[in-house]
Amino acid sequence: MTDPVVESMAEVRNHLADVIDRARREEIPTIITRRGKQEAVVIDIQEYQRLRRIAEDAEEAWLNGLADEAESEGMEGSVSLEEMAARLRGPQD
Repeated sequence: MTDPVVESMAEVRNHLADVIDRARREEIPTIITRRGKQEAVVIDIQEYQRLRRIAEDAEEAWLNGLADEAESEGMEGSVSLEEMAARLRGPQD
């Protein structure tokens, strides 16, 4: 991936269509700054979707790892979902 272009919000506002075209056609992201602070990034939609899939796959793998770990520890000390919900609600006055 090419290094991103860094532009202020005002600059991007003046040529947003060019920023989008650059992301889509040239695969060059644009980091948008406001008052010198990085605020957002414009990337191609396909790149965004690819990154989302990677994040979702990583989250699923992490959750599966937690489930496998819990399963390997057995049922001792476990509670049902209903019991956990009741404990979280606490005593009802």
